[in-house]
Amino acid sequence: MPHPLYVAFIWHQHQPLYKSRIGGQYRLPWVRLHGTKDYLDLVLILNRYPKLRQTVNLVPSLILQLEDYIEGTAFDPYLTAALTREDQLNLEQKHFIVEHFFDGNHRTLIDPHPRYAELYAQRQNEGRGWCLEHWGDREYGDLLAWHNLAWIDPIFWDDPEIEAWLKQGRNFTLSDRQRIYSKQREIISKIIPQHRQMQESGQLEVITSPYTHPILPLLADTNAGRVAIPHMELPQHRFQWSEDIPRHLSKAWTMYQERFGQNPRGLWPSEQAVSPEILPYIAEQGFKWICSDEAVLGWTLQHFFHRDGAGNLFEPEYLYRPYRLETPQGDLSIVFRDHRLSDLIGFTYGAMEPRRAASDLVGHLEAIAYSLKQRQAAGPESGLEQPWLVTIALDGENCWEFYNRDGEPFLNSLYEKLSHHGEIELVTVAEFIEKFPPTATLPSGRLHSGSWVDGSLTTWIGDPAKNKAWDLLEPARQMLAQHPEATEEANPEAWEALYAAEGSDWFWWFGEGHSSNQDAMFDQLFREHIAALYQALGEPVPETVLRPVEDHEQEGDRRPQSFIHPIIDGIGDEQDWDKAGRIEIGGARGTMHRSSAIQRVWYGVDHLHFYLRIDFKTGTEIGKDCPPELNLLWYYPGHPMSISPMPLAQPPDREPFNHLFHHHLGINLVSQSVWFQEARDHHQWHPRKGRAQVAFNKCLEIAIPWADLPTDPDWTLHLMLVLSNGGRFQDGVTEDHLIPIQMP
Repeated sequence: MPHPLYVAFIWHQHQPLYKSRIGGQYRLPWVRLHGTKDYLDLVLILNRYPKLRQTVNLVPSLILQLEDYIEGTAFDPYLTAALTREDQLNLEQKHFIVEHFFDGNHRTLIDPHPRYAELYAQRQNEGRGWCLEHWGDREYGDLLAWHNLAWIDPIFWDDPEIEAWLKQGRNFTLSDRQRIYSKQREIISKIIPQHRQMQESGQLEVITSPYTHPILPLLADTNAGRVAIPHMELPQHRFQWSEDIPRHLSKAWTMYQERFGQNPRGLWPSEQAVSPEILPYIAEQGFKWICSDEAVLGWTLQHFFHRDGAGNLFEPEYLYRPYRLETPQGDLSIVFRDHRLSDLIGFTYGAMEPRRAASDLVGHLEAIAYSLKQRQAAGPESGLEQPWLVTIALDGENCWEFYNRDGEPFLNSLYEKLSHHGEIELVTVAEFIEKFPPTATLPSGRLHSGSWVDGSLTTWIGDPAKNKAWDLLEPARQMLAQHPEATEEANPEAWEALYAAEGSDWFWWFGEGHSSNQDAMFDQLFREHIAALYQALGEPVPETVLRPVEDHEQEGDRRPQSFIHPIIDGIGDEQDWDKAGRIEIGGARGTMHRSSAIQRVWYGVDHLHFYLRIDFKTGTEIGKDCPPELNLLWYYPGHPMSISPMPLAQPPDREPFNHLFHHHLGINLVSQSVWFQEARDHHQWHPRKGRAQVAFNKCLEIAIPWADLPTDPDWTLHLMLVLSNGGRFQDGVTEDHLIPIQMP
C-alpha cells in the first residue's frame, strides 16, 4: 500500500526565567508580549484545518511565567510604566520609555499603526533628546498604549474592545491601558486550555523540555564541548553535575501531568542538544521520543548531507526517518529535523510574498517525495513504498515578528495547500512512531554530542565570556552540595535559583555569536540567580558574582549573528542590519589605523541573497575623498572553476590581491551603474547579466541573488572589496582581509 510523505512540524515555544530570584520582579516583558502575539494564535490557525496535525513544545519555564501573568502577580518594568499615570512618570521612566517602547520590528509591529509610526519617526528623525524635551503626556500615554496594542496578534483584532482601541489610535488614558492589560491576561489565560483541548481531540501533540531549559550534555560534563571542537578552550572549573538532569526532567514531567492530565511522550532537549550520557535519564523518566538536528545525525553517521542548488538532499533516506536509541533503561526514538526547511520558515519566508513562500515550501516537500520515489525499486511512478517522515522543527515565536500580520497569511496559504494535497500528510511525531516504529538503530554510545547550532555546543561554551559564566556557576553548585541539609523540600529557594542559573539562555547571549539591546540585563539576571542561591544558603555572595561577566559597551568587528532581510533603499535601517556581520574600517581600530572615507562594512545572508552595506564618513565626497568605483570580487577556494586575476590595472602583487577570482561586480558610486563579469578559460573576463540591487543614499546597500553565483548550500566563499578609479586599482577596503561568506 503506497504511503504519502509524512511531515511533522514541531513548534518550540520558550522563554527564559525573567523573574529575578532577588525581589521577585520580572526584568523583561517578553513572556507577556509573546503571550498575546504568538502562542495562542499559532494553534487557533491550525484549528481551522482539522485534517492537519502538529506538535508544540511548551517549555516549563514559559508556562510558569504565563501563569504568573494570568494571576496578576508578574510585573515587569514595561508593564509598570504602562500602568502609571502619564503625569506621574519620572525622568528615569521617560528615558526608559523613549529607549525601549519601540522594541520590535518596526515594519510589522510599528509602521502599520499611524500613531505608533508617527512617534517612532520622531524618535528616529529628531533623536531621543528631542523627544524627552518636547513630548508631553499625550505622546507618552499613546506610546505606552501602542507598545502593548501592537503586540496583540491580528487574529484577535475583531474583538470589539481591541477593534475600538485600534480605531481610536490616540489620546489613550490610564483607564484604556488598564483595560488593554486585562485583555492581555485574558488572551494568555486561554493558551494552556486551548493546547490541552486540541491534544485531547488528537490534532495536537504537546511535548515538554527540561525544567529551565538547560543544556543537558553540559550539565553532565562541560568537557562535552570538545567532542565537536577537540581543542576548545574550556572553563577553569569542570562542571559535572549529571544528578541535576533527572531533577530537571522530573519537574518538567510533573508540571506537564498537572496541566495536561496525561504523561508527555516527547521531549525537546534544550537547543536540541544531545549526548550519549543524557539518554538513560530521559528513558528512565519515561519519555518515548526526542528530537535533534540533521547536523547531529551527520556527525553520528559520519555522513555529510549534500544538497543540490535548490537545497534538496541528494541522499534523503538517511534523514527522513526516525531512529531507535537503545539504553539500559529502555528504547528511545529520535527524529532529526531538516535544518534547511526549518530555517526557511524561521529566517527567509517572512521576507517573501506569503503565497509564494507557501508554494516554495510545498514544492520542497514534493521534491523530497519525488526523490524518495526515484530511489525505490518500483520507481517514481508508484507511490512511496515505505513511510518516510520529514521533520520541520523551529522556534515557534520569534520568526513571526518578521512576517506580515504575524504569519497568518503565510500559514493560511500553507495549510490550505496541505489540507488538499493528496501526497503529503501532516502528523504528530508520537502518532507516526506508534504507527511506524523505527527500523534503524543508532548505537547510543555513538550519538554525537552537539546541538541544532552547527552540530556543536560552541553557542554555550568555549568563548571567554561563556567560560567565565560557567566558572561562576560551578562554585555555586559546589556550595549547594556542601549544604546537605538544604534539600529541595527544606530549601526550595536555593534549588530554584540553581535551576534558573543553569538555563541555556544566559550562555547564549554571553560572548561572540549573539547580541541584543538587553545583553546587560541577561548578564544581570544570570548573576542574580546565582546570588540568590548563595543568599538562600546563608552564604556571602562572592565579589565575582556582583560584577558583570563582560563589558556590554564594546563595539567592533563581529560575525553575522543571524539571517538578515534588509530593504535595499540606501537608508541603512538599523533593524535591517542589527544581526549582520560588521567590520570597522576608518579609524575604528585605533590611532595607528589608516584613515578611510569608509567607516564600516556590514554583511549578511539569507537563503535568497548575499547583502552588503557600506557606511561612509559624514560629508564624504565621492571622487574626491573616495575613489568612484567599488569592486566586489568573489574567491572560491577549493572549488574547480574558471578563474582570473582581478580586472583592474596595477593591483598589488601580494596576497590576497593576486588571488584568482571567478566573479566580479563593479559599481560606479557616482552614477550607481553596475556591471557583472564572470571568469572564463584563459583568464578572460566575460560580461554576464546580473540581478544585483544597488541603492546609494545615506549609505550604499547591495543585494546579490545567490542565483547569480555558482554556489551550493554550505559552500564557503570569500569576498574582496576593492576601490578603483577608471579601472585602475586604488585601495583595498578591508586592507588585506577577505570577508568569509557561508552559503546557507
